[in-house]
Amino acid sequence: MNPSRQRLLLVIAVLCFAAVGVALVSQHVFGMPPCAWCVLQRLIYLVIGLVALAGACAGAIARVCAALCALLGVGGIAAAWYQYDVAAHMFSCDMTFADRFISGSGLDAGLPWLFGIFATCMDASVEVLGVEYALWSLALFAVLVIVALRALLPRR
Repeated sequence: MNPSRQRLLLVIAVLCFAAVGVALVSQHVFGMPPCAWCVLQRLIYLVIGLVALAGACAGAIARVCAALCALLGVGGIAAAWYQYDVAAHMFSCDMTFADRFISGSGLDAGLPWLFGIFATCMDASVEVLGVEYALWSLALFAVLVIVALRALLPRR
């Protein structure tokens, strides 16, 4: 097992779980209700975090997990960009892919404190330090992709 690959995968997991933690604090402490696209990104962060953790713990599949993390990160970039560029300008996210996926999976009903959709995309468009929340998420997904790709490279 490559110790640097293991460390990089652990960094990915920590970043993902921290991102979801920040989102939950934003929602439950600062009153920033999430839209469907926000919730979809939470799910992507959790899946990336779990995949990275699995790769860090099971060395034999670390490269596969790193590749999967990179692919999921690209999906996260697409979701964050869609939220910023399209959904934030729509009056309602109702019946968009994110809404149908989260509602259809039953996650919003099963774990509403984590996956509940409580705002429209337009209402969920919030700035933090002058930058929209969706762009912060997009930047973090980009960092995750870069770290995952680095974990794929052979050790020198």
